[in-house]
Amino acid sequence: MNPTQETAAVNTDNEKLLLETLKHYFGYESFRVGQLDIINSLLQGRDSLVLMPTGGGKSLCYQLPAVLLPGITVVVSPLIALMKDQVDGLTRQGISAAFINSSLEQSEISDIFTRLGKGEIKLLYVAPERLTNYYFLQNLSQLPLSLFAIDEAHCISEWGHDFRPEYRRLREIIEAIDRVPIIALTATATPKVQQDIQKNLGMTKALSLIHI
Repeated sequence: MNPTQETAAVNTDNEKLLLETLKHYFGYESFRVGQLDIINSLLQGRDSLVLMPTGGGKSLCYQLPAVLLPGITVVVSPLIALMKDQVDGLTRQGISAAFINSSLEQSEISDIFTRLGKGEIKLLYVAPERLTNYYFLQNLSQLPLSLFAIDEAHCISEWGHDFRPEYRRLREIIEAIDRVPIIALTATATPKVQQDIQKNLGMTKALSLIHI
């Protein structure tokens, strides 16, 4: 087998694994436009920017890699209600997930970190404000991380609606913990906002999926 044939065989095996994972956990037979490219990009260690409408399949772009990657995927989300919905949905699908936000008692947060340390949780949803807490970051830095997913990423840009200053600190926080691949996702962003997202997160070579 020559190198070209070997590469083709690897690609075929990889796509088969991804389709099997898609079917097993998410119940879909095929990927939507662009999803497979983004997933492969993340699995290869490359940053990604995803602009897709609500309900268009953005979450799958990081949830499926989270299942396959060895460590923990941290999902930054500003919406507490959405965190719970996502975690409940993933749990029903057999994917271990949890969230940490202001709705939890300290004892509950400690229990989640214990489970994270034991490798019992694959996705951790957190509010951006939580990442500015010194003790939270200390605990997070002790864990094996594989991916950061920044949801509602337009909040990073001062030119986007729903601007939240905590989002502007995400790059320095991520780099201080562990510079793993980043996927930034939003349902709405002008070209100027897209550029600002990538610049602020240091995603200079990110793969972009613009599907609106």
